[in-house]
Amino acid sequence: MSEESAPRVSDEELLARFQKSTNRPKGSDTLGFEIVAVNQEAMRVEAHFQVDENFTNPMGQVQGGFVCAMLDDVMSLAGVVASGMTHVMPTLEMKTSFLRPAMPNQKLRAVGRVVKWGRTIAFTEGEIFGPDGKLLAKASGTAMPAPYARFKK
Repeated sequence: MSEESAPRVSDEELLARFQKSTNRPKGSDTLGFEIVAVNQEAMRVEAHFQVDENFTNPMGQVQGGFVCAMLDDVMSLAGVVASGMTHVMPTLEMKTSFLRPAMPNQKLRAVGRVVKWGRTIAFTEGEIFGPDGKLLAKASGTAMPAPYARFKK
């Protein structure tokens, strides 16, 4: 990112703003999203997700599509943070690898980061960990940063 999009507020202040916001995506709320850390310089965010049995497949595990949505949430939010809160991050493509099942009624920890911010495309990565700290799933994605003002109307 350019110098003009350097952090304007501290990570702690930005985190507090996110946590107090009432203007969050409904899908994030449905997934039990709770942002817990922001690192603007590293273009990284950390969040917790809390889902229940309503998100399970026939085997009682969290259905993979919901895991993908969690990863998409943290990767996109990392892009918003990387932009200095000026852009949204519509996902163009995402690849997810499932390593272990996610179980309901457990707090899952997710990390999203921007790997590279190009002229028109951003490359992102995300990981979800179980309560024991073991990696459950990881994803990589591409997104097209778009000025937030276009979406405020």
